[in-house]
Amino acid sequence: MTAPQIGFISLGCPKALVDSERILTKLRSEGYTISPTYQDADLVVVNTCGFIDAAVEESLDSIGEALAQNGKVIVTGCLGSREAEIRARHPQVLESDRRARSRRSCSRRARTFATAA
Repeated sequence: MTAPQIGFISLGCPKALVDSERILTKLRSEGYTISPTYQDADLVVVNTCGFIDAAVEESLDSIGEALAQNGKVIVTGCLGSREAEIRARHPQVLESDRRARSRRSCSRRARTFATAA
C-alpha cells in the first residue's frame, strides 16, 4: 500500500509558517508524503490567514484553487475558525477549524479524509 499524499499550502504570517512546519512534521512522522501537486494528493490542507481583508481574499482564492484541482480540502489556520464565511464561498470544503493548527488535530483529520473513498 502506498502512503497517502497530502497537498499543502501555507499562507500568512511567520506564526502560520511555524504551524505549517509542525503540521507537516507530524504528518510525515505518521507516514504521509507531501505531494508536489494538488492533483496527485489524496487531500489538500490549506493553512490560512484571516488577519486582514487582502489575506482573507488570498486564503479564499487558494481554497478555491485547491478545490478545483483536487476536491478534498481541509482548512486550518486563523481563517479556519470562520467556517460560515468559508462555506459561503466554498461549501464543498471537508472541514474548517482553527484548532487544526494543532499537529494532532490536523493529522487526525488528514487520516480521516485522505483514506475516505
